[in-house]
Amino acid sequence: MLYTVGEMAKKMNVAPSTLRYYDKEGLLPFVERSDGGIRMFKDSDFEWLHIIECLKKTGMSIKDIKTFIDWCIEGDSTIEQRLQLIDRQRDAVLAQMAQMQETLDTLNYKHWYYEVAKEAGTCAVHKNMEEKDIPKEFHQVIHKSRSL
Repeated sequence: MLYTVGEMAKKMNVAPSTLRYYDKEGLLPFVERSDGGIRMFKDSDFEWLHIIECLKKTGMSIKDIKTFIDWCIEGDSTIEQRLQLIDRQRDAVLAQMAQMQETLDTLNYKHWYYEVAKEAGTCAVHKNMEEKDIPKEFHQVIHKSRSL
C-alpha cells in the first residue's frame, strides 16, 4: 500500500511538515516519488520513520540521524559504527533518566515537606524534625533542599 505525506504523517501522529523536513534533511532516501514528484510512502517505510522518531526523541541531532540512516543503507560493513552510535545515544538516555529520577525524588520530597507544613500551618515544623522523622526515601534529598 502507498501513502501520501499526509496519510503517513497521520499514521505516525506527526505533522506532515515533519516528514517534509526529514526529506529535506536527507533522512528519507528510501522514499519513492511518483512521476509527478509526490512522495509515496510504503508500509516498509514506517519502520524507518519509527526509528528516526525514536532517535529524535533521544535528543540525537539530525546530522547523526542522517549518518545512521546512511550507514543502514550502506549495509553490513557499517554494523559496528551503528552499534557504537546507538550505544552512545543509549548511554545519553540513561544519564537523562538518572537526572530525571533525581529531579522527581526532589519533587516528591518537596511534596511531602509542604504537606507536613500545611498540616502544621507552618514550614517551621521542619526545624524541630530529626532525620528519623523524615521518610527514608527522602534522606538522600534532605541535605540538598531542606531549607527551601
